Amino acid sequence: QVQLVESGGGLVQAGGSLRLSCAASGLTFSDHAMGWFRQAPGKEREFVAAISRSGGRTDFSDSVKGRFTISRDDVKNTVYLYLNNLKPEDTAVYFCSAGTYGELLLRRGVYWGQGTQVTVSS
Repeated sequence: QVQLVESGGGLVQAGGSLRLSCAASGLTFSDHAMGWFRQAPGKEREFVAAISRSGGRTDFSDSVKGRFTISRDDVKNTVYLYLNNLKPEDTAVYFCSAGTYGELLLRRGVYWGQGTQVTVSS
């Protein structure tokens, strides 16, 4: 059974930083691209970032480019999202997902976690 478990969310002031983690089990982690998505209340889930199987390619949404970074550790089967210079509009539930790189860019990840809440106060 595939499980993706996010952690690291919380309440932070604007301008602050967080590191989100997503631990994967039940799948061959290195065979999957990984991605992060977020969903704010009343809004659709949106793509945030993705990292390829090798880690050699990453993509970010325009709204987080230059502020967020993504990395993966294939020994720990974990993908990370580093959130810097946070803004109130970054407030959302953040989800990680596994799939092919193309699927993730199309918001069609195969596996999904349950999400972790990030709240940014002004």
